[in-house]
Amino acid sequence: MLTPIAYGLAVFLTLFVVFIGARFLVSPQAAATGFGVPAKQHGDAAYLTVKGLRDLTSGVIGLALLAFADAHAVGWYMLAVALTPLGDTLIVLRNGGTKAAAFGIHFATAVVVLISAALLFAV
Repeated sequence: MLTPIAYGLAVFLTLFVVFIGARFLVSPQAAATGFGVPAKQHGDAAYLTVKGLRDLTSGVIGLALLAFADAHAVGWYMLAVALTPLGDTLIVLRNGGTKAAAFGIHFATAVVVLISAALLFAV
């Protein structure tokens, strides 16, 4: 029973990260607003592209691990990748974003990713 939940959550999270990355590549201004720190209208779009590529790549790596590695390898990946939303929490707080965005989006995501890691380790 635990295996489908562990893998289902991991698949959902990695696909969601792919979606976020693609959104930053396709619609960077809207994605930045959703991130919690709106981008300047005429700012350097390269940084938004970097963010999109980082997230897209992280998600694809997760999907590859899900397809070709065991649950413990994916669990270690999830544990390591939890650093990203934890860092994003600090980025939002340090750059004028709201506490609601920092904790309600990014910190909450980190907690869910850590739960995913724990479930994968338990499989």
